[in-house]
Amino acid sequence: MSTPSGLTRSPRPTLTAQLRRRKSISHMVESAHADNGGGQLKRTLGVFQLTMISVGATLGTGILVILGQAVPIAGPAVFISFLLAGVTALLSAVSYAEMAGMVPVSGSSYSYSYATLGEGIAWVCGWCLVLEYAVSVAAVAVGAAEYVNETLSVFGLELPAALAAGPSEPGGMVNLSALIVVGLATILLIRGARESALVNTVVVIIKTGILVFFSIVAFTAFNAGNFEPLLPMGAAGVTGAASIVFFSYIGFDAASTAGEEARNPKRDLPRAILWSMVIVTTAYVLVAVTAVGARQWQWFEGSQAALVQIIHELTGQQWIVLLFAASSVLAIASVVLTVLYGQTRILLSMSRDGLVPGIFSRVNARTGTPIAGTVITGSVVALTAAFIPLGQLAEATSIGTLFAFALVSVSVIYLRRKQPLATRTFKVPFYPLTPILGAAACLFLMSQLAPVTWLVFGLWMCVGIVIYFGYGRRHSRLGQLSKQQYIDAHLNRPAD
Repeated sequence: MSTPSGLTRSPRPTLTAQLRRRKSISHMVESAHADNGGGQLKRTLGVFQLTMISVGATLGTGILVILGQAVPIAGPAVFISFLLAGVTALLSAVSYAEMAGMVPVSGSSYSYSYATLGEGIAWVCGWCLVLEYAVSVAAVAVGAAEYVNETLSVFGLELPAALAAGPSEPGGMVNLSALIVVGLATILLIRGARESALVNTVVVIIKTGILVFFSIVAFTAFNAGNFEPLLPMGAAGVTGAASIVFFSYIGFDAASTAGEEARNPKRDLPRAILWSMVIVTTAYVLVAVTAVGARQWQWFEGSQAALVQIIHELTGQQWIVLLFAASSVLAIASVVLTVLYGQTRILLSMSRDGLVPGIFSRVNARTGTPIAGTVITGSVVALTAAFIPLGQLAEATSIGTLFAFALVSVSVIYLRRKQPLATRTFKVPFYPLTPILGAAACLFLMSQLAPVTWLVFGLWMCVGIVIYFGYGRRHSRLGQLSKQQYIDAHLNRPAD
């Protein structure tokens, strides 16, 4: 009997052996370049487009949707929470930059873990990424509904209660705005990565402009007294808010999922990741400072569209509110677009490895995109956003993300020890202190999340374990190699 790749199936290895098996970096790159029947992705993205993908996946969500939740927890020091979360993400970002240059394939931290820590940890990481991308997209799409209503309110209109929220809200039936946003993003992704990147770049420029505009308007009402006392909730409030606003940085790794669509991935991926972190962190801190400077921190309690409300109160001009609210909807939509893009590429990589069904790795020859996988993923996310109350599952995305980020830091340490002479287009500065601090910071923020969030995360992991043993282990391409084939493919080859 033959495997899909033409290799002879051997008796199943022991569980421990399979969980510990790693894929060589050379084999990953060769597999990405080879057409194994699923088709190849097109290399069309340069460093600017890659940077815009990461910025598009990150910038907007936290400051537009989560600011109202974070300020009551941290008080005026919320900007420190954004900065703390940004530093944590940056420590992980430099590790991502090194790994992206060494492993220039789709799959992000899933692929990095497979090359270093083995199939078992790679599956856990991939399953965390499924949670991170899919649920965060749904949560962001739900947040877009608030800004849609703000836009309609300029004309004295609002969506009917049945169409403005899901069944979990009084009178709600379907979150129509969320459904439409995800649907449009799915259609655009089907057309091609280049087209999606162009639209995303335009929207990133727009949302950067509106955040700068907000900061200018808010600064006209700046009151330094709003920052006294700076820490009304103490340091615990700042760290607690940091663990929540870390959700705002989910997506900076989106560029690393485009390894097979980058024209020069070894050079451009590290640059894109680091540039995006600098842009996003600067924007978040600037807007947080000017927002609190314009309004006392107690004002933000219960606010879902705080920036629009501040603009409305300060300008009193309906056309400005309309323009800002409509641009905010576009900003949130670009997050949906780019994070959904990353989700499809993660599943494509896992599908190539046999850990999820092969339909996710079928690439259309004309568009160069995984159409079937995109439609399936987009449909599931759209229905989730429209009908299912996310609750603690949305907050659990932070745990999944932090865990995946910690694994990337560990992967850097592993490859530095195992392959110290391998070519690296970017090196983590102050090694090994930086990756150690990066992993420790992620674990610290994980510890600050509520017990119920940990419970939801644990249940998600249990579902993942069932899927791995029920499907992934039996279909793993790496697990189907005979011992000699595994040695030939992964061990008897030059240093990567």
